[in-house]
Amino acid sequence: MTFIKGARWLRTKLQHWKSHFSVKMQSLNWKESTQSKFRSMVQKDWKSSIKRYRMHMLKGVGSIGLVAAITIGGNHYVKANMVEVFHVYVDGQEVGTVSNPKVVDDYKINKVKELEQQKPNVHMVLNTDAVTLKSEKAFKLKSDDTAALAKLNESMTTHAVGVQLVVDGKLIGIVKDKDEANVILDQIKAKYLPAKPKSAGLVSILSADRNAANAGESQIEKVDFVQKVEINPATIDPNDLMAVSDVVKKLQTGDVQPKKYKVVKGDCVSCIAQKFNISKQMIYKNNPTLADDVLNIGQELDLTVLQPTLSVKTVEKVVENQEVQFDTNYTKDSSLRAGVVNIVTPGKNGMKKVTFELTKVDGLMEDEQMLSEEIVTPPVSATAIKGTKVIQGEGTGKFAWPVIGASISSGFGNRWGKFHKGVDLTGNKTILAADNGKVIYAGFTSDYGNHVIIDHMNGYKTVYAHLSQFSVTVGKVVEKGDKVGVMGSTGDATGVHLHFEVRRDDNPENPLKYLNR
Repeated sequence: MTFIKGARWLRTKLQHWKSHFSVKMQSLNWKESTQSKFRSMVQKDWKSSIKRYRMHMLKGVGSIGLVAAITIGGNHYVKANMVEVFHVYVDGQEVGTVSNPKVVDDYKINKVKELEQQKPNVHMVLNTDAVTLKSEKAFKLKSDDTAALAKLNESMTTHAVGVQLVVDGKLIGIVKDKDEANVILDQIKAKYLPAKPKSAGLVSILSADRNAANAGESQIEKVDFVQKVEINPATIDPNDLMAVSDVVKKLQTGDVQPKKYKVVKGDCVSCIAQKFNISKQMIYKNNPTLADDVLNIGQELDLTVLQPTLSVKTVEKVVENQEVQFDTNYTKDSSLRAGVVNIVTPGKNGMKKVTFELTKVDGLMEDEQMLSEEIVTPPVSATAIKGTKVIQGEGTGKFAWPVIGASISSGFGNRWGKFHKGVDLTGNKTILAADNGKVIYAGFTSDYGNHVIIDHMNGYKTVYAHLSQFSVTVGKVVEKGDKVGVMGSTGDATGVHLHFEVRRDDNPENPLKYLNR
């Protein structure tokens, strides 16, 4: 302002002097000396004015410099004292101000670690999603990390999370997490899977080459649960958590209590099964020392029938090697009694590979189907001289299928919890004699039901069991293909079928050794 005022003053003075000087020079006829004096006076006044102007100018410049200096220094001071802080909110409510977001981040990390140490067996969740930060930058703002964290700690909440294991809509138990639930389910399945190398897992068993099964091997085709299983994440009470072993036991047993029974006079396995309405298979499974239905008075049997909450269904492919009985080419001799055979060159049994598909629930057989049979080693026929002098009822030594269009529903050997002495056949319900012979039994027992035994008078006998009715009586001589009865489900039978046995010197042999497609 001083500089501007000085400039204005000087301009006014110059205009005044110029006007005054011109008037004087025109109106007065001054002498040269007078004019000289006047000029001298003007010059003196001019120099004095210039000096005063310079003083005004200096004062103006000084004021501008001072203002500039003050402005620059003030800006630097303000800038140096500008501070950024972070307001901390929990669910929209401010709990304090911190100097850096890392303060809050470190608090969260440490709090989670603290919770894990306090409760290592349960997943604790901190409500970190409720925490938000808002930055502010202003002159000399203040923050208080300690106070903010103390208030934040008061505002933070925690809760436990786990998973609910649900079977067919019913809550079975609560466990730590999904991994623990899967461990439980794998343990339930493992009980019904074949033994495997330590390095092999369930996936590798199920993904094995289905055509690579060898005789004597069992290969799991499919394993699944019968019931619907759900694993549901949930907020939980830590006191409700169950141990893995307790959940497994609950799933396997259904909390059923053990049941024992002592054998009394007149008991048999099928009688006990009927008495307690349980399957013979379960009795054999619970009492593996039982053999050939032999019971002793006072013997204690385990009749516990578990009712698992979760049942495992397996589909299993089993491959078995079975002998193929060789044929004999006979040269007839009428001088020899029928049935007398003189071997010229011995024969040799062959070998075939038979594949079955077994469906089991909790290890108990539900269904069995024969899938295929393949001749591995063909049999070598024998040659012999055979007498033709007929003796009625003597067998030929070659057996025919006792059921037309037969399908095998259960094979020979260890089946259904015990040793299966024959094969089960379905098809046409008319039962035919497999070879010539004489009926030596036609009656009923609790296990075989209505059944017929034919003696072929050459060391072989055949048994036809579970008939609904008889077509022969004891003492009747039958020929191969004669009707002996009608297929049924009497005795210890599941569904309508024929149980067919071949006995050689009263020892059961695999009928498929003598019957081929």
